[in-house]
Amino acid sequence: MTTELPEGYEISTDPARLDRELVHRWLAEESYWAKGRPRDKHEQAVANSLNFGLYEAGTGAQVGYARVVTDRATFAWLCDVFVAEAARGLGLGTALAAAVRDELMPLGLRRVMLATLDAHGVYAKVGFEPLTVTEKWMLLGEQ
Repeated sequence: MTTELPEGYEISTDPARLDRELVHRWLAEESYWAKGRPRDKHEQAVANSLNFGLYEAGTGAQVGYARVVTDRATFAWLCDVFVAEAARGLGLGTALAAAVRDELMPLGLRRVMLATLDAHGVYAKVGFEPLTVTEKWMLLGEQ
């Protein structure tokens, strides 16, 4: 299963390329899941995660972001997936999720998880499925 990145865009896992201020603004001001996240928490999260930046190939301007929390052996959590409003509708969110999937596949992880309120279709296109056995999962923290 492959998902093509639309022409004119590139994805990088180089944390030095990230526009951390822009990503923080997206997440803290525009997302429903990280609204109000303090900048120091954002920096800590970025520093301790595998980060994916989505960029315009010609200008290098960042137009998307995804973050993976993982032990790189058994488990990963895909989170903070965001595509700038002006770049939505081009298949970039699906391509970003596919790039994450493709980066993680060689690790042989037992489980890659995520949570979403509104993008189930995006993630289904790259192989994610709803949980079928929810009674074994528990949560400490916010719903």
